[in-house]
Amino acid sequence: MTNPDTPDTALQPNQPKQPKKKRLTRRQKRSLSRGVQYAVFVAAVIAFAVTADWDRLANQFAQADLAEQMFPEVITLALKNTVLYTVSGFAVGLVLGMVIALMRLSSVGPYRWLAGVYIEIFRGLPALLIFIFIGVAVPLAFPGTEIVGGTYGKVALALGLVAAAYMAETFRAGIQAIPKGQMEAARSLGFSHARAMISIILPQSLRVILPPLTNELVLLFKDSSLVLFLGVTLEERELSKFGRDLASQTANSTPILVAGLCYLLVTIPLGFVVRRMEAKAQEAVK
Repeated sequence: MTNPDTPDTALQPNQPKQPKKKRLTRRQKRSLSRGVQYAVFVAAVIAFAVTADWDRLANQFAQADLAEQMFPEVITLALKNTVLYTVSGFAVGLVLGMVIALMRLSSVGPYRWLAGVYIEIFRGLPALLIFIFIGVAVPLAFPGTEIVGGTYGKVALALGLVAAAYMAETFRAGIQAIPKGQMEAARSLGFSHARAMISIILPQSLRVILPPLTNELVLLFKDSSLVLFLGVTLEERELSKFGRDLASQTANSTPILVAGLCYLLVTIPLGFVVRRMEAKAQEAVK
């Protein structure tokens, strides 16, 4: 006999099956997430375009007559000085950074210790403090001593000291990326360690570290604006100082905008070069 309390499934009518919920595939989820991000971006742009006071912005940052007054000095003086400061600082940092990298890899303990201390100190200190140290502390510590090149020499030294700490680690990584067999093969052919490093290891490592070195050049180009803390003459002004002085004189921010565009004239092509070099390096690896 069947239990009257339990339902007889055979006597119950067939119940309709519940349709299964469709789950989004990974591609559909990515497409949905991308669509939401685009929508948020478009909404932010529209909100900015609607709420911004374009007349006030144009009046403060886009005075064509003030921009015209900056030429040609903004190129022949300010941009030229900025490039000179950057190139000289990069040259000092390149040479000093290579020396420190070799010290870091040296088998002599004191050399490694000194190189490690230098890297940690100058990577940890802001570049502003290095400029103040060069401009104030050095004359106090060594009265009557002047750095060769005046302001240009001071900027080259300050930027070089900062850049060398980063370049040293870049050089070290590039040297260690070269297989040890290269050095062993050079030594077996009669090369000394120093000659093998200069003739074989360093040229190969330069190909590896060229993109990050170019990126360091871009950073130094922007850090050159700290030259104002050294106290410069009118003929020694770089882009930031030049634009700030004219903005103070005219009570308008158009000169600052023009100076910023001049920075972009250099940094954007350099950034493109860095990306191209990185892409070629990745293709070579593949």
